[in-house]
Amino acid sequence: MNRLLNLLLLLTIAAAVVASFAYLAIDLGSVFGADSLSQMGAYARRFLSPDLSAEHLRAIARGALETLAMSALGTLLAALLGLLLALPAAGRFGALAQSAARLLLNALRAIPELVWAALMVLAAGLGPNAGTLALALHTAGVLGRLFAEALENTPTEPGEAIRLNGGSQIAAFCYGSLPNLWPQLLAYILYRWENNIRMASVLGFVGAGGLGQMLYVSLSLFQEAQASTVILAMLVLVFGVDALSNWARQRWVRA
Repeated sequence: MNRLLNLLLLLTIAAAVVASFAYLAIDLGSVFGADSLSQMGAYARRFLSPDLSAEHLRAIARGALETLAMSALGTLLAALLGLLLALPAAGRFGALAQSAARLLLNALRAIPELVWAALMVLAAGLGPNAGTLALALHTAGVLGRLFAEALENTPTEPGEAIRLNGGSQIAAFCYGSLPNLWPQLLAYILYRWENNIRMASVLGFVGAGGLGQMLYVSLSLFQEAQASTVILAMLVLVFGVDALSNWARQRWVRA
């Protein structure tokens, strides 16, 4: 019986694959024909010959700095907003504030960065401002949720002791909870910064500035050499941020 079911499953998958090729009208003969392979080879040769002219490298350096600034500032704004929303989301100000804060955090992170970027381009215009706001809004939803869960799992005794001695909720958080939470919060922030440096390189496709916008322009104009250089700059930037983030975690979080 099991063999029959497995055979039927394989036949169903094969039929689905054949039906997909037939529906999409994909001609594998033309794709792997001599002329197509020659064109693909010529495209690959042009793409693997990056433009290393001084003028283009200066433009890429400006774009890389813009991308780095977008990711860093967006993550910083997100961390501040996420921390403000995490306090009520963790139930520190009552059930009504908790429900409202969690609803807002869910809404912020449910909308992808690209959608936020498209909305911010309409609101703030083309350029890095839109990308920074898009990263900040989406990341605030993610960090706020992570911060709230960390707060819920943190011992409440130090904060309660401060409140019993006349301290406010903010004082109880700053002096009772935050010292124990700080390494975990910093680890979350650094991880999201790594993600945002990659996303900041993509947001330019909707006009949000940085290396992504340079890549979009180069590809739109079929400038393969220039696009190849931009992609290499993206890789160098991502590797550099990953190394810096790992060093920061080793020095500040795990210590």
